[in-house]
Amino acid sequence: MIQTELLQPGQLLQRGVSRHLASHGFACVEELVRTRGLRVDIMALGPKGEIWVVECKSCRVDFTSDSKWQGYLEWADRFFFAVDADFPTELLPDDQGLIIGDGYGAEILRMPPEKKLAAARRKVMVQKFATTAARRLQILRDPAMSPDRD
Repeated sequence: MIQTELLQPGQLLQRGVSRHLASHGFACVEELVRTRGLRVDIMALGPKGEIWVVECKSCRVDFTSDSKWQGYLEWADRFFFAVDADFPTELLPDDQGLIIGDGYGAEILRMPPEKKLAAARRKVMVQKFATTAARRLQILRDPAMSPDRD
């Protein structure tokens, strides 16, 4: 079991957001590497096969120094920013989703418009999600196994 004091603020936020999404029937994988250089904070697979990407931002500098988040838009049906209650939300684009959370839970404050993925892209993403989740479970069960990077 991971103790809360060992987690960084971004990891706590990821945990709270993942808990909230799980309560709505989503399965979440954190730190999913979509392609080299693009690591999604949270990818969530919904009960109807929908794919949501959540980018967690811990502070103003974390947001303003990130130029990669727009590269995630084409890989999800919906895209969200997740921040804590102290984050200056006026910095975030109005046309993306907004989740406020902490290490224990979260709430969706703004639902972004849905942009349905093409079937071929959805297939690639679901396969990436499943492979990543299965490999991580396998490593937990067999720590001596070589972790094939996502």
